[in-house]
Amino acid sequence: MQRRLVISAVTTALCATSLVGTVTSASAAPQAVDCRKVKCVALTFDDGPVKDTQRLLGLLNDRNVRATFYAVGTNVQKNPATVRAASQAGHQIGNHSWDHANLTKLSAAKVKSQLSRTDTVIKQATGTKPTTFRAPYGAHNATVRSAAGRPLVHWSVDTLDWKYRDTARLIKYVNAETRPGDIVLMHDIHRTTVDAVPGIIKALKARGFHFVTVDQLFAPTKLPVGKVTYHNRAAYRP
Repeated sequence: MQRRLVISAVTTALCATSLVGTVTSASAAPQAVDCRKVKCVALTFDDGPVKDTQRLLGLLNDRNVRATFYAVGTNVQKNPATVRAASQAGHQIGNHSWDHANLTKLSAAKVKSQLSRTDTVIKQATGTKPTTFRAPYGAHNATVRSAAGRPLVHWSVDTLDWKYRDTARLIKYVNAETRPGDIVLMHDIHRTTVDAVPGIIKALKARGFHFVTVDQLFAPTKLPVGKVTYHNRAAYRP
């Protein structure tokens, strides 16, 4: 198990999330929820969008769950309608680089290009520039942090779904490891992960969890620009 703790100055957060029915527009007014009083979790999906992301959006929509997608620019370019649909459904879209390169091996200019090109295609698809960035492989250095120009959001629960393509294992692992305030890392490029989503949601709902986007999880606390955030469980003691 890989579990990471906060290394940035995030100590408290009040999150706003939707507990209403199907979200058909990102402009739909959510019901405010204090994540210091109820259990909140942010499900995040990396590396898409791909064909199966559409199926995932349907599964989330049917269960009134919002998530965060860290999208790769080349895949956004190929599937802009999927990214648009995710944004319109109230999901958050984050920047995950142009082609999933290890950015620590690139020059500052090339890192900036990776982010700016991805920002451009996401904004073309959704009308909005991503507010957060997730470094491929979680690899970052001073150059990457400086070039990002926004908060770097990683994770506190690493499911290793890319390594273990096992739906039953993934459901069991997420249920066993998730605590209030966690950010769960998954990948919508894997069929076995998408298959696990209904079971994950069912298990966590049974434990009283509310599903929020990354921005909602931290709102209205302002995430630090150029620093890496995993989350601070100590701020969440429902």
